[in-house]
Amino acid sequence: MKRLTVCGSTGSIGVSTLDVVSRNRSRYEIFALTAHSSVDRLAAQCRQWRPQFAVMSDDSAAVRLAAMLSSEEPKTEVLAGASGLQHVAAHPEVDYVMAAIVGGAGLVPTLAAARVGKRVLLANKEALVMSGRLFMDAVREAGADLLPIDSEHNAIYQCMPGADAHGPGRGVRRILLTGSGGPFRARSPESLHDVTPDEACAHPNWSMGRKISVDSATMMNKGLEVIEACWLFDTGPDAVEVVVHPQSVIHSMVDYEDGSVLAQLGNPDMRTPIAHALAWPERMESGVAPLDLVKTARLDFEAPDFGRFPCLRLGFEAVRAGGSAPAALNAANEVAVDAFLNQRLRFTAIARVVEETMLACAADEPRTLDDVLDLDGAARARAAEFVAAASSRS
Repeated sequence: MKRLTVCGSTGSIGVSTLDVVSRNRSRYEIFALTAHSSVDRLAAQCRQWRPQFAVMSDDSAAVRLAAMLSSEEPKTEVLAGASGLQHVAAHPEVDYVMAAIVGGAGLVPTLAAARVGKRVLLANKEALVMSGRLFMDAVREAGADLLPIDSEHNAIYQCMPGADAHGPGRGVRRILLTGSGGPFRARSPESLHDVTPDEACAHPNWSMGRKISVDSATMMNKGLEVIEACWLFDTGPDAVEVVVHPQSVIHSMVDYEDGSVLAQLGNPDMRTPIAHALAWPERMESGVAPLDLVKTARLDFEAPDFGRFPCLRLGFEAVRAGGSAPAALNAANEVAVDAFLNQRLRFTAIARVVEETMLACAADEPRTLDDVLDLDGAARARAAEFVAAASSRS
């Protein structure tokens, strides 16, 4: 039995993780569950899974959760805040940590798990984007197992020689990151000015949270994934290519020097990469239906339109620039997307806020966790200023 902490258990990745575990109960025990403020959802999960710990990152939510679980047996101890998240991520009794907290908030517990040598199932791409060198050094020094959960990076991991995510694959020429193009792949750029949050969150293939859905609509998710791929697979941006693949059946590919291209295919369901990472190097039931290639019938590919999707261009620019650029890009995107979802910023202004913040926050690469957090805070403050200015102009 492996003991598992699920950070972000009430989100889409967390829920999918618990579904996979429910199909393989003889292999895993839920040690801890965490959420930000979804008290009712986390309480229901605690009653089902009886974890030793539950953590709410919001202090007032933790008080409410403790009251709701006070009469439950066996007792689940309720913790709060960043210290609680670190405690359950780095606890000596934990074997695996699902890092599924959305955004920069997931960095601290994910890094804590890596530093003590856990198997880290990385769904939180932002943590690696913010602190790439620091994070990968921690993985290597502690001997942690780092298994990517993003469908694209998990696919690459499966196609790499020896499935080695900690060094360049022998004979690898290119990494081909696929992306659906989101809901606006075929819309005219002029029509995107008045896009609503609900339109941006209506992904054609995947069921995701609202922030990640907006990132797909802007293709910032691919920009972040380019940066993540460079760190995970120890390569440069010139060896990473983005390919728009509307069907979301091929999750990514690896192109070898001999002309071979290996691809990982499957239905668009996050339970596949979750099950792969949990069971690795074995395989186990995920609940995902077999892929019907005859029904799929066709697989289409096209080059990304950087004019339509400037956030993808900014992702490449950030990884090439290095230094503070990736962390600033991530922080500004989170602020801009939040403003868009709350109808304080137009969809087409997201990229402008990100670009302005990257330019305003240019600095050396952060070397410590405090450096990363300071840079993140400064970039968020500048991005908020740019959001306010953009809102006043619209």
